[in-house]
Amino acid sequence: MKSLDEILQNNISGMYYGNRVLLPFHFTALKIVIEKDIITDFSIREKGAYVNECPEFTEIYFMDYPELEPNISKYENIKMVIVEKGKDIFDFNTHRKIAIRPEGDHVLSIKEIDENTIFIE
Repeated sequence: MKSLDEILQNNISGMYYGNRVLLPFHFTALKIVIEKDIITDFSIREKGAYVNECPEFTEIYFMDYPELEPNISKYENIKMVIVEKGKDIFDFNTHRKIAIRPEGDHVLSIKEIDENTIFIE
């Protein structure tokens, strides 16, 4: 399994299909901001987002967005606060802010958010 640092350094992409996002590493999601929605509950529900860890990747289903690409403009990102699997979730130094965006052809970019990027806390 690749680490987030390895993903970022090697510019490895994720994938998306409809409302499903596949990311090539394991993590615990703490917060996801998509459009105007701030999601912190990732249990199986009819609204919000459901996060599922598979053996080789982590997937997210965005229940309120049947298709991601038409809902996320080329100037917007899905912003996330995550903790990589195996890291101490209670140590705020392990919390990472990343941005993902559909790029077309089912390719999902993954970038780390720097301190200059506006992020709703």
